[in-house]
Amino acid sequence: MRIATWNVNSVNARLETVVRWFEEATPDVACLQEIKCIDEKFPTEAFERLGYNVAIYGQKTYNGVALLSKTPLEDIRRGLPGDDGDEQARYIEAVVSGPEPVRVASIYLPNGNPVATEKFGYKLAWMDRLNAHARELLSWEEPFCLLGDYNVIPEVRDAAHPENWVDDALFQPETRRAFRALKNLGLTEAYLQADGAPGAFTFWDYQAGAWQRNNGIRIDHALLSPQAADKLAGAAIHKHVRAWDKPSDHVPLVVELDL
Repeated sequence: MRIATWNVNSVNARLETVVRWFEEATPDVACLQEIKCIDEKFPTEAFERLGYNVAIYGQKTYNGVALLSKTPLEDIRRGLPGDDGDEQARYIEAVVSGPEPVRVASIYLPNGNPVATEKFGYKLAWMDRLNAHARELLSWEEPFCLLGDYNVIPEVRDAAHPENWVDDALFQPETRRAFRALKNLGLTEAYLQADGAPGAFTFWDYQAGAWQRNNGIRIDHALLSPQAADKLAGAAIHKHVRAWDKPSDHVPLVVELDL
């Protein structure tokens, strides 16, 4: 089973590019972030024609996440537990049916900038909620995968120029500490386990020739429960997609499980 995550930065604005990648990569499951549309405006038919079942948690103009699967999606959860007043569409989770069902979540973790505002507090509180939910999922002792745009640069090696990020919410000690705490629950970071080569970035800003200079960062991650990590067969970053016409500033990360 090939499970992908990709922040598409507006699914409708980049639909041709997104469909092209789906036709090329044919993932079994895909987690999309920053779809930037309400549920009714999501281009469901374009993906159904490719054989995907679709679950959406959208939001007008901002945020929005989706799950796409070649097999039915069950037990769908929209929204991260822990704050009933949180109206931002940043989390969707479902069980992907099959010979061995796998729970998959698409995550668009808050950016948190500027640091000296309530946005950074929201980011850290959201990460605390994710930690609590992951603890609950781990207690079920089933294979699950938490994939998405985490907006976290975990280590110095995950940025081409880490000195440029010292004041950014993505690289703050509190942010990195919260990400480590999440992993330390017993989750495996798929890319590091399967490949781990330095200089493997998933995001290049549109500004200042970042792509042309390979001035990237690695902020899209896949965390696996022990039951899923035992099945890990590989992970790959599809860097070439960033060079396509009308690209997202992120590229897909694909994790393969032997199921």
